[in-house]
Amino acid sequence: QVQLVESGGGLVQAGGSLRLSCAASGRIFSINDMGWYRQAPGKQRELVAIITSGDSTNYADSVKGRFTISRDNAKNTVYLQMNSLKPEDTAVYYCNFPIALVAWGQGTLVTVSS
Repeated sequence: QVQLVESGGGLVQAGGSLRLSCAASGRIFSINDMGWYRQAPGKQRELVAIITSGDSTNYADSVKGRFTISRDNAKNTVYLQMNSLKPEDTAVYYCNFPIALVAWGQGTLVTVSS
């Protein structure tokens, strides 16, 4: 059974930075694309960043130039470095496999104060 465990969220002022981590187990990590999603209060969950098995990356326009996704296959972990945070980045952040979603983890809450 695949398990996803996100961590690294917290409260930060606008303009600050956070680094999120997601540890995956139960699936061969290195051959799968991974994505970071977020869900703000009252909004649908959205995909904000994706990294392929070949380390190609793509970002939602709202985070392009500020967020960086990376992965460490040896640790079965994907990261999201978030810089220049804005209040509109406030959300619960999740990771998952975009091609074949599995059960969502608990997510990690990011709160950006103005």
